[in-house]
Amino acid sequence: MTPQHASTPGEASPPALSLRGLTKTYDTGFQALKSVDLDIQRGEIFALLGPNGAGKTTLISIVCGIVRASGGQVEVNGHDIVRDWRRARSLIGLVPQELSTDSFETVRDTVSFTRGLYGRRRNPAHIEHVLRSLSLWDKRDARIRTLSGGMRRRVLIAKALAHEPELLFLDEPTAGVDVELRREMWALVRELREQGVTVVLTTHYIEEAEEMADRVGVINHGEIILVERKDALMHKLGRKRLTLHLQTALAEVPASLAHLDLELADDGHQLIYTFDTQAERTGITRLLQDLSSAGIRFSDMHTEQSTLEEIFVDLVHGGQEPPP
Repeated sequence: MTPQHASTPGEASPPALSLRGLTKTYDTGFQALKSVDLDIQRGEIFALLGPNGAGKTTLISIVCGIVRASGGQVEVNGHDIVRDWRRARSLIGLVPQELSTDSFETVRDTVSFTRGLYGRRRNPAHIEHVLRSLSLWDKRDARIRTLSGGMRRRVLIAKALAHEPELLFLDEPTAGVDVELRREMWALVRELREQGVTVVLTTHYIEEAEEMADRVGVINHGEIILVERKDALMHKLGRKRLTLHLQTALAEVPASLAHLDLELADDGHQLIYTFDTQAERTGITRLLQDLSSAGIRFSDMHTEQSTLEEIFVDLVHGGQEPPP
């Protein structure tokens, strides 16, 4: 199911998804998207993060032809979704948040039917591959209404993959599902990326973005406030914590160390110092000198990087400005 990309020799391929000046204002006057510009490259996993109401689902719905944009342009692999809508939509797969599907159909029939809706020829081998990859093959003749919520979620994913899309949207795909299915989905997404499929993931589970994404985009109040490679983002905005395991517990941080902004943890057995990885001076040398002067001894120490979730919260709530 490797996507086929046609391009002129010597000519760079267009992005998998290109948004230019995309806006959406609903009849109520609510502006869901505010002139969004974004390019997502072919074959990458792109995580779109943002709080509820930030504009994630509106953006996806416009690209998939469910909602009409108020302004701007959207192209999928170089095909305008308005002028060349039939070709553009044939390249897109969507796994929505909702669990609605044809409850009286069998699993195999509904997935095969979806493939036919996109004008694809019958391909039982592909349908079998998709169902097996989602642990649905044993349920292929079961009616969907008899399946659990987690299994129905798998069916939605299978339907989205039935016509071999080149751009796949996963809109909160693992919300409310068990850890086993979440891990299986992560493995499937990686397999799709290896086959050249571009994956756009929205999620509330920050560990999904941290686990899978090549790049991360943060949207808030209808605006893209940051797009960055995941590792570069954590390097630029990340902080580190130095945790000192004390030989003797402290009831409080001594006044002589108040200038260091230290935090006590583990009932006074740990002293935590947070520092900026990009600062010219981390302050660790001075910290250790001041601890020694104060007579505080420690038995062990370790550092840890701040998580993507902490960085996301800082960005959305105005704790930090996006990097240049």
